[in-house]
Amino acid sequence: MDIDTEILQTVVAMPESLKQELLHYAKYLIENHSQDIPQEHHSVKKRRSGILKGTFVLPLPDDFDEPLEDFEQYM
Repeated sequence: MDIDTEILQTVVAMPESLKQELLHYAKYLIENHSQDIPQEHHSVKKRRSGILKGTFVLPLPDDFDEPLEDFEQYM
């Protein structure tokens, strides 16, 4: 038995209230499935190594671990 025949036989055996719910759910699935299809032409940006080179200066200043003046009222 193919899937279409089995679905049809199952639906025929259902009461009307379940058929209505099934119809709503089927429409929901169709609507969401069409939105989930990924687009094939996504441009993927490749990562480049060394892009942040020189951004961080080492060694750290001596007062690096000291509390900031902006947060004195919270301490």
